[in-house]
Order: sequence, then structure tokens, then C-alpha cells
Amino acid sequence: MAEAMRDDLAEQRERLTEGLRIYGGHYTELGRRFAAWLGLHSTDATAVLEIAAAEERGTPLSPARLSERISLSTGATTALLNRLEGAGHITRTREHSDRRVITLHSGAHIQERADEFFGPLADRLDITMSRYPPELLERFEAFVADLNSAMDAHLAEPGTTTPRSARHP
Repeated sequence: MAEAMRDDLAEQRERLTEGLRIYGGHYTELGRRFAAWLGLHSTDATAVLEIAAAEERGTPLSPARLSERISLSTGATTALLNRLEGAGHITRTREHSDRRVITLHSGAHIQERADEFFGPLADRLDITMSRYPPELLERFEAFVADLNSAMDAHLAEPGTTTPRSARHP
């Protein structure tokens, strides 16, 4: 009986993990389609979305933080920002008391385009989530936060980008 219960729990965890993997795939595909819709490379569109989302949260990104968020080298991030700024998609400002600190901002048209593209999905997701009681959503929010913490901890470990076969010949 206990073994059957463990098997059921393991299967449930597998289904949840698979559902989250599929959700992540959908999120990636939406980013790809948004990039194509804007006529941008997917990395450029991802950067624009990261900049706009950080601004919306009230915590604008620095180039270094953007580089971490989108996993690009400093040089590649500089080239990307030059392209985006040249096209009018972003601006770099020095609004901090330390004038060396650069803050990234999205162009007004980017937020409008993102709202136009993602608005219908946001409405659909809101309708879907409204079917669940707030207590369950709070628990799910905590669950997702815990999963993100576990992923962050794993990604911070040395060697997560090197295959074991390359580490131990």
C-alpha cells in the first residue's frame, strides 16, 4: 500500500514536471513569435522584454544585470544594446548619483507593442486563474517560488554547464 502511494506521488510529480516543461516551451515559443512579430532576433526581443518587465516592476536593469538575465557575455550585451538603442527600442540613462551606473529603459512603443501582442494571452490566463480560489493560487505561488529557488541553486553550482563526460574523462 505504501509503495503504491509512493508510486502515485512519483507519477504525480512527473506529470507536474512535464506540465511545467511544456509551459516553459510555450513561453519560449511566445518569445520567438514576439521577436518575429517585431522583426527582431529572438535574443534582442528577449532583452527588450526583460528590460520592459524590470521597468514595470520598478527595478530597471543595468547592462550587467541584463547580461546575467539573458546569459550573454559583456561584449555581446554591449553589441545587443547598441543595436536596440540604435533602432530606438531602448535607452540607456545615467540617473543614479553614481554617474557610472547605467539604467536601461524600453522605448514607449515597445510596451505598447508588448501589450498588443501579449494582452490577449494575459486576458486568457487571467480568466483561467480566476477559476481557482485565492488560497490555492497562494499555495501555487509558493510552490513555483520554491521550484525557482531550487533551479537557481542548481544553476549556481559549478559545473552545471559542463557535461560529466567532459569533467571526468
